[in-house]
Amino acid sequence: MNTEFSLLNRRLTLIRYPVEHQHKSLQAWDSADELLIEHLSADTTHPDIGKYIIFNDDFGALGCWFAHHAPYWVSDSLIAHRSLKQNLEANELKDSGVHLLTSLAPLPADPDVILIKIPRTLALLEQQLIALRSVVKSSTRIIAAAKIKSITRSVQQLFEKYLGPTNTSLAKKKSRLLFCDIDAAALSQPVTSPYPSKWDMRCKTGQIVQVSNHANVFSRQSLDIGARLMIEHMQVDNQDSIIDLGCGNGALGLNALSIAPQAHVTFVDESYMALESAKENVLHNFPAQYNQCEFIASNCLESLLEHPRHSAVTKVVCNPPFHQQNVITDHIAWQMFSDAKAMLASGGHLIVVANRHLDYHNKLKRLYGGVKVLASDKKFVILSAAKR
Repeated sequence: MNTEFSLLNRRLTLIRYPVEHQHKSLQAWDSADELLIEHLSADTTHPDIGKYIIFNDDFGALGCWFAHHAPYWVSDSLIAHRSLKQNLEANELKDSGVHLLTSLAPLPADPDVILIKIPRTLALLEQQLIALRSVVKSSTRIIAAAKIKSITRSVQQLFEKYLGPTNTSLAKKKSRLLFCDIDAAALSQPVTSPYPSKWDMRCKTGQIVQVSNHANVFSRQSLDIGARLMIEHMQVDNQDSIIDLGCGNGALGLNALSIAPQAHVTFVDESYMALESAKENVLHNFPAQYNQCEFIASNCLESLLEHPRHSAVTKVVCNPPFHQQNVITDHIAWQMFSDAKAMLASGGHLIVVANRHLDYHNKLKRLYGGVKVLASDKKFVILSAAKR
């Protein structure tokens, strides 16, 4: 992995967390970061002072570069938070006063500069723009950055709808900037956030539960077809201690509670919005079981492995992602499978639903020794691997 970020006669050491699982071709910054930094450095029309807010900085490159502003740094990703912390420390910036906020935290009032990396999920961008309406002032500068393909007309329309008119920079190294001017008329229009969105889900038992989804939750608009297959074939009982790994809105854990009301369920995700959604869904649909549940922010199962548990884990269920931001990768699934083996009690099972083409069967066979196919359809397969 390339870790030396050199720009404008300045050098930073930047990693993507967790370092040991990253491909050697990856790095913690992109050309959109560079374009944004170069623009602000060359802009002599505005003083280099004021209150900064930085959104969606994947691995902390912007947080480190602008650390001297003690910015408010907002991310929905635990991995991004850990990346920033490690990068601040590596560059002797940990005492610079950067304020780390989750995507659910209140924003500071009257920012002077807002820097936004356009996220992969436009619903998250929309929610962030809605939140900004109540804190910006007429002089607030808003600059967004992304690869050219990500600054679409739909993105511009979101900025214009919620904050004001936009224009874009020329493209450079396949990236572009978007500039938004605060418009009093746009701010005066009443706005109701569409988040969290809600829909009904039928559990294996036939019970209908209402599923609430914050803006950055995977498959926010409906139950994804992989999870639907898993729900139909899930087998748990009241004695199980279950981990819903990469839980999203908690659909698999909710189904487990419907089948086995006395089971203990731990919901794990690296998205703070996902965990909040899962928590709200348990409270709304299974309030009597809430004290049997835990909600833990973690990169795969790191946080749980760092703090040994008193109860043995008998089942880990997951629908692994194969993207990290805009990069297709299998390292997340591989770490999930490895961490699950470390967490499970002897005889416990990891149960995975995945696209057939991802060939997780061989990965699981290498780790666990044996794999069973529990169910499949034309697109998805459910695999079960037992810890021996």
